[in-house]
Amino acid sequence: MIEKVYLAKPRGFCAGVVMAIQAVERAAASEAKPVTVYHSIVHNHTVVERLEQGGNVHFVEDLDAVESLPEGGDTVIFSAHGISPVVRERARQLGLATIDATCPLVTKVHTEAKKYAREGFTILLIGDSAQHQEVIGTRGEAPENTILVGVLGKSGTGLNDPHTVEVPDAGKLVVLTQTTLSVDDTRRTIEILKARFPALIIPPSEDLCYATKNRQDAVKNIAPHVDAFLVITSTHSSNGMRLLELAAETCGRAHRLETAADLGHLDLSGVRNVGITSAASTPDDLVQEVVASFRAANPALEVVEEGEWENIEFREPKKILPTQELPRTMQ
Repeated sequence: MIEKVYLAKPRGFCAGVVMAIQAVERAAASEAKPVTVYHSIVHNHTVVERLEQGGNVHFVEDLDAVESLPEGGDTVIFSAHGISPVVRERARQLGLATIDATCPLVTKVHTEAKKYAREGFTILLIGDSAQHQEVIGTRGEAPENTILVGVLGKSGTGLNDPHTVEVPDAGKLVVLTQTTLSVDDTRRTIEILKARFPALIIPPSEDLCYATKNRQDAVKNIAPHVDAFLVITSTHSSNGMRLLELAAETCGRAHRLETAADLGHLDLSGVRNVGITSAASTPDDLVQEVVASFRAANPALEVVEEGEWENIEFREPKKILPTQELPRTMQ
């Protein structure tokens, strides 16, 4: 029986996720026609389903699909993960108004990529997947200058191993990273690259976002006190899956849940003290439902919240009208 729950703070929604979700909710409430969201606004199934159930939001992976949507509107919202210039230009060609809900911390990395590309640098972009939307968007700012590098142990299709990656000019290199990686693995990956390429430039302000670091620190702080860790996240959330890996590494026993309904499938035998955290895109009511399930089985359950909440807000993105009225198909 679970006797004590340690709830990590911070957990759940970060400022970028709050900003992005609210952008969709406000647009859906104010637009006469349904709004289109390019890619999942954040990587959480429940969030996407709830927005779709509102009836005024469509999600697409290709802007060309907008034309075929029933009652499609003239406004597209870009997800928190960022987009490449190609997608932005396609929206303009289609005559769509845009609301850019890209997290400002992702935008910072895009700005760095454009700056270093203009100066003739080769960019080593560290990511956990060549298919992750954030990596696609950042690489899209300077594809000819960018080489994708996998985090230690994650080199795969489209990703180069940091031990063997080849560069055109070792004297003009800069490293940038996806914002949601493992802090420790990213540090070790950069150390390998720096040892191989001493002239490698590391931007003074690291690319890993504050929310990623804070949530990983909270897991590290709780892990010594619990028998098992529960991480509430969708599988396609990079920051959530990094929390799961970290919890397994530091605690020795970790399980992933989408919702409280998954509790019945977990083997928690012998577990008395459990830690709980959630991805930066996971609604906190899903966490509270898990706690409520434990409390129903043990009314004397002790719940301890460890850590501090963040106090950061991002400005609401503005709707931008197309600079030129164009037909919905390219001429």
